[in-house]
Amino acid sequence: MLDDDQSILDIVTYILTETGYEVRTLLTGLRVAEAVQNFEPHLILMDVMLAEHDGRVICRLLKETIASCHIPVMLISGTHDLADSLNQPGAPDDFLAKPFDIDLLLSKIAVQLYQPSI
Repeated sequence: MLDDDQSILDIVTYILTETGYEVRTLLTGLRVAEAVQNFEPHLILMDVMLAEHDGRVICRLLKETIASCHIPVMLISGTHDLADSLNQPGAPDDFLAKPFDIDLLLSKIAVQLYQPSI
């Protein structure tokens, strides 16, 4: 999970680890490519508004890179509605608006992790 707000990282990490997921967190997008390569995540949760980067740009870079294009990316934002742009090249696989319901978060994660391959 990538968010520049430590409290959001702590809360979501707690929820996900209690649900059985292994979670790695980043406070900055500066080393996201390295973190993805080292951890090989099955899903990336990322805030849109980061202190030094735009999560949409990071998402597009991940989706345009062969090593990470297969990893589902879910963007989270309280200020942007990305629902209309989900089917565009480089777009996230899903979007969640803040504040979000925990059950909805877990449901969306399950869909991304367990959807059958096409």
